[in-house]
Amino acid sequence: MVEIKKLFNDELPAAMLKHPDDAKAIGAKYQINIPGEGEWFIDVSPTGPSCKAGTSGAPDCTIQIAGDDFQKLVENPQANGMQLFFAGKLKVTGNQMLAMKLQKLFALR
Repeated sequence: MVEIKKLFNDELPAAMLKHPDDAKAIGAKYQINIPGEGEWFIDVSPTGPSCKAGTSGAPDCTIQIAGDDFQKLVENPQANGMQLFFAGKLKVTGNQMLAMKLQKLFALR
């Protein structure tokens, strides 16, 4: 089970510092909103990498997902991602193709 706040506040920023070129190669800015857990702005574009709490920029892709569903997504991004998306539990606005690149970000940790 992933501790969502720890993941976005500690683990991902540390992984991005360790692998900045891999993070920047993703080439996008994301807004992740998990009701009851928090909101994070993730910049893995050439101007990044950074992961900050809140809504601090103009994202290329915004993702809204419940905490329980986020756990399923982290466990098996490929199988559960599409299932959650088509069930309406994973809401993606902006460039939807970028949502598929997010698993590269989580693979850094």
